[in-house]
Amino acid sequence: MTAYLQELFQLRLFKPKQGRHARQATLIAIGAVLAAGAYSLRNSLVAEGYGPSVALGVPLAVLLVTGWAAFRLIQLPKFAEFLIAVEAEMNKVSWPTQSQLLKASGVVIFVIFGLAMLLYLYDTILNYLLSGLRDLVATWF
Repeated sequence: MTAYLQELFQLRLFKPKQGRHARQATLIAIGAVLAAGAYSLRNSLVAEGYGPSVALGVPLAVLLVTGWAAFRLIQLPKFAEFLIAVEAEMNKVSWPTQSQLLKASGVVIFVIFGLAMLLYLYDTILNYLLSGLRDLVATWF
């Protein structure tokens, strides 16, 4: 925790040329979550009856502080090394062509619908059998 607090107030970037795409994607994802949280906070403050300056200023301040903390988080050496390694591994992946992707997606969709129909059939049969059993038991008692 103290290492993060020391890093929080520095301006240097850790290995800025490496893992750039992974860092940017991570920062965008964290930023989206923070923006959604700030928007929710704003709505809560408006619902509580706070004025427009508080309802806008507090979420904006929270967004700025947490945004800076998130930016500094991706510059921590351990976390940055992890993101650099992730990007290096992603570059090694052999991605499918568009036709391979469409064929594989078609197979998955076909199997999902097939299983859904099979489960519906099982459900219908069991429902019929159990309702018949219920009626039979009801006549006995």
